Amino acid sequence: MWTKALDRLLSQLVRQGELSVTYPDGTPRVYGSGMPRAEVTLHSPDLPRRLVLTPQMALGEAYMDGQLTIEGDDLRSFMDLITRNAAANGLPGIHRPIAALRKLGRRLAQFNPAPRARRNVAHHYDLSGDLYDLFLDADRQYSCAYYARPDMTLEQAQEAKKHHIATKLQIKPGMRVLDIGCGWGGMGLTLARDYGAQVTGVTLSTEQHAMANARAEKAGLSDKVQFRLMDYRDVSGPFDRIVSVGMFEHVGVPHYREYFAKVHDLLAPDGVALIHTIGRTTPPGATSPWITKYIFPGGYCPSLSETTAALEPSGLGSTDIEVWRLHYAETLREWHARFVANQDKARALYDERFCRMWRFYLLASEYTFRNAGQVVFQLQLTRAQDAVPLTRDYMYPSDVPADRRLAAE
Repeated sequence: MWTKALDRLLSQLVRQGELSVTYPDGTPRVYGSGMPRAEVTLHSPDLPRRLVLTPQMALGEAYMDGQLTIEGDDLRSFMDLITRNAAANGLPGIHRPIAALRKLGRRLAQFNPAPRARRNVAHHYDLSGDLYDLFLDADRQYSCAYYARPDMTLEQAQEAKKHHIATKLQIKPGMRVLDIGCGWGGMGLTLARDYGAQVTGVTLSTEQHAMANARAEKAGLSDKVQFRLMDYRDVSGPFDRIVSVGMFEHVGVPHYREYFAKVHDLLAPDGVALIHTIGRTTPPGATSPWITKYIFPGGYCPSLSETTAALEPSGLGSTDIEVWRLHYAETLREWHARFVANQDKARALYDERFCRMWRFYLLASEYTFRNAGQVVFQLQLTRAQDAVPLTRDYMYPSDVPADRRLAAE
């Protein structure tokens, strides 16, 4: 019964590329034709049922547990094929009411008061620091890099990202800057060292907090940068500038209005804020249950429509919205390559199942950007209409020092 149901589902789904499936009883089937191409084997008799009823969860868990194997372990081609077809053909009829129910329930799933937010952050960001050294750049930028030129290295593109943001914020010496979700401190240290800002960074991760402060002390910047272990909702202002990179995805839909109201209250009357977040070009939806369980509990990548709807009552105005399309796909591609090159070290830190989970996460994320309408939004927000220049020329200066020129080229 379930084998036939999965067969019908895949016959409807696969229209671009070719998927070869060997079922648990040894029966082979081929769906579609052309490229990309992937060959998979299902090893568990129960797997067809789980793939029909809960495809996203079952697929991720089956790959992690070795119940689904891919010829040559070519997870990249498989992800390309699956995301391409899912985006083009939509959900099969059986899954549409399930998706609707998940969307209705997302306010509960993303309810993130401070204690729950801390637990969610710890789930991902308090993993072994050695893990992140295996695939991030030395500055530990764990967000989308800015490939201002296609030949940039990951390190150059991450530097370009930071300076592009600093230029959009028009950071000047002595400005009070708040970094909401400061990570391991790279953005705050750059703004203090290269722009002379007085930076306060906040995070809920104990690992990130400890490393960020250690980095500030080592760089001799402790008088210019303070990293605090606290919720953004507990911060007091005012600040001339606010920056938040890769944190809005963890705020949760029920808290969007609260978030923007807090940014408004923390911002000086002539201040500028920049919110950098993963988003979707599709209508509002829900997070993959596999991602929620294993990678980012409480996380969600919003549509622009639901973001601006929450922003409008806050008293903040949008002075610029920039959309980065494939920059994150290229960032994730490089992270995956570095992780695979260091997979033996990752296996020593955790185990084979963790390595398969992490590869699945990185490649699923990359191909969601390539094939399924995921992008990065940068929202520049102010309380005053004249807080920034009236044209975008200042974002691309030609007279910047050489070490910052990457952001302008």
